[in-house]
Amino acid sequence: MKDEVRQAIKSMKTNKATGSDGISIEMIQCLDERGVDIMTKLINKIYDTGELPEDLTKSIFIALPKKPGATECELHRTISLMSHVTKILLKILMMRMKSKTGPEIAKEQYGFMPDKSTRNAIFFLRMIIERSIEVKHDIYLCFLDYTKAFDKVKHDNLFQILEQLDIDGKDLRLIRNL
Repeated sequence: MKDEVRQAIKSMKTNKATGSDGISIEMIQCLDERGVDIMTKLINKIYDTGELPEDLTKSIFIALPKKPGATECELHRTISLMSHVTKILLKILMMRMKSKTGPEIAKEQYGFMPDKSTRNAIFFLRMIIERSIEVKHDIYLCFLDYTKAFDKVKHDNLFQILEQLDIDGKDLRLIRNL
């Protein structure tokens, strides 16, 4: 676990706002060996109990306007500022799960993937359309809008899938408790 904590701390982006605890990632990255040991013990305790201390569950929510002068709720996006200690815990969870979930993700998925973006997908789609026009070949497209798709996820089904992927029981319990 200590190596995972070190790796997670090292991989965190700097110059980010702090959560409600006021601890910056730069402060955490300055920890000596004793400090990393203490953080490792805290994270091990969280894993063993499946419970996060209340301070680590607190976030600061900020509504940012999508366009200047926005007054309607729909014209804002919300960001959440959470503790960097919580972010480190989540990073460890993500690193553990990535090896098991990665092979299950289709190579055609571009959203929410590292080194890929929907811009890449749009570029490839445009190339396909242009090529179809050049060779005078019919092309049929269907676009689906998954507005608020993440609001409709059936969490029980999601956990069944994670269990089928053999995600560690402690990791699953912790995810359920987040």
